[in-house]
Amino acid sequence: MIVGVPREIKDHEYRVGMVPAGVHALVEAGHKVLVEVGAGLGSGILDDDYEAAGGKLVATAKEVFDGADMIVKVKEPQPVEYGMIRRGQIVYTYFHYAASRELTEGMVKTGAVTVAYETMEDKRGTLPLLTPMSEVAGRMSIQEGAKYLERPTEGRGILLGGVPGVEPGNVVIIGGGVVGTNAAKMAAGIGAKVTILDVSLDRLRYLDDVLPPNVHELYSNAYNIREAIRQADLVVGAVLIPGAKAPSLIRREDLQHMKQGAVIVDVAVDQGGCVETTRPTTHSNPTYIIDGVVHYCVANMPGAVGRTSTFALTNATSRFAIEIAKLGWKEAAKKHIEVRTGLNVVDGKITYKAVADAFGMEYTPLVL
Repeated sequence: MIVGVPREIKDHEYRVGMVPAGVHALVEAGHKVLVEVGAGLGSGILDDDYEAAGGKLVATAKEVFDGADMIVKVKEPQPVEYGMIRRGQIVYTYFHYAASRELTEGMVKTGAVTVAYETMEDKRGTLPLLTPMSEVAGRMSIQEGAKYLERPTEGRGILLGGVPGVEPGNVVIIGGGVVGTNAAKMAAGIGAKVTILDVSLDRLRYLDDVLPPNVHELYSNAYNIREAIRQADLVVGAVLIPGAKAPSLIRREDLQHMKQGAVIVDVAVDQGGCVETTRPTTHSNPTYIIDGVVHYCVANMPGAVGRTSTFALTNATSRFAIEIAKLGWKEAAKKHIEVRTGLNVVDGKITYKAVADAFGMEYTPLVL
């Protein structure tokens, strides 16, 4: 199979879909890998590194798309890339379809076979390809939130860790999964007062056991969320329903009761956001203010730390890229539940129910 690795073009996206080790493994297995010139530079990977691993450098994204049977990316295809994707071509990347009808319709029209990292589920029900970026995003949420709490960025002027004689900041994290847990670890580590909410009592018991004493666990319901965010300096939205639009847990009217200059970091923005006032932003223009509350809603947060993110991501993704290249997508899906659950749009049909439901579009069960 010919595998293509284009350069990412989303705003300030510095990750790349494959590292030289993955290229080497594919070439050793008898496949050919096309890599767009400059694809790895944002992650500190030189073109020479790809050539040394056996990859073939090509000058443009069009050459990658035209020549490849499977495209391996990081972020969803951008509108300028839709026309380069052809029927039957495999596209293996993050899609987050439920956040964009335009993307969903665009991929349906291409007739491509799309394997979405974010819905690939293993036998235990975990999401192995989403987990590494959730870890990065969770940790970054505190780093970015702390930055935008500073007065020059229109925040409250709060140092999250405080200093002797001055109280630390209050951090509220909605969702106790991978994002929320990593956010709590980071916030607790710098000395903030942390509240983490989740709907699973078993999860809250687990978090109570493993997180430090400055993290307090609270059952998630509408009343508790609204009471918690009143006291918050920083709110992190960390809610996920695989493949589906995130539920809106903070309403527009709730912002009026929050502190002026408080910050919301909605990590769930990739799936539509868990705050009613969320809209996707970019690293070039990351924030906006509504009712005095700073919103940070960058849809590709881990892209800013490209080197860390690329290696963390490809540790998880490369294995399945190699399996798809070896077996083809149908046989790989039969053999691996992860590939099967990642098939969201196939041959012009939506084969993942949560995506179809998000837009009231037709759902076609996957047949292998």
